[in-house]
Amino acid sequence: MKNNTQTNNRRDFMKILGLGALVSASSAFASGGRRASSSVTAELSEEQKDTLFFIFQEEKVARDVYITLGKMYTNESTFANIQISEQEHILSAQVLCERYGIDTSGVNLSQEDDFVGQLELHEMQELYNQCIELGQVSLLEALKVGRLIEVTDIDDLERAAEGMPSDVVRVYESLKDGSLNHLDAFEKAIARES
Repeated sequence: MKNNTQTNNRRDFMKILGLGALVSASSAFASGGRRASSSVTAELSEEQKDTLFFIFQEEKVARDVYITLGKMYTNESTFANIQISEQEHILSAQVLCERYGIDTSGVNLSQEDDFVGQLELHEMQELYNQCIELGQVSLLEALKVGRLIEVTDIDDLERAAEGMPSDVVRVYESLKDGSLNHLDAFEKAIARES
């Protein structure tokens, strides 16, 4: 069960970044025929497939935000350390998408400057842009953006795992464990900077 601070942070993040609309838009986009055919071990509903695609996109937003903020605040190693882990999260989510026939080929995962912060969904692009805008204010605000991303990611992964096959649940639990570690790192960095 989340404490009140985490719950309030989640609400603040949703207000600032409009995440509720983002979830709806992602679902609408993913159900628009973005899947490739493949054999899978379980049948997923369209809603479950939309959720897999959403988590995949959310991990890219997190990585790209950390890459960009890390370039702004080069003396703060938290962003650089966590972006490496986020790359692994993206690849784990991509494997699930491919296993369940969801086409991710339109999402460029390159870490080159031309592709960082370039997102396929308009709403994901807006989310990235707003995170960067908030993070430009100061290092402390950038670290708070990181904290809010991780709190949101943990909550989204918990909800996304509901009713999923065991292989998806295992991956989401692993991603959640990573996000809990990231959250801890951001909390420590915020305490240092405050």
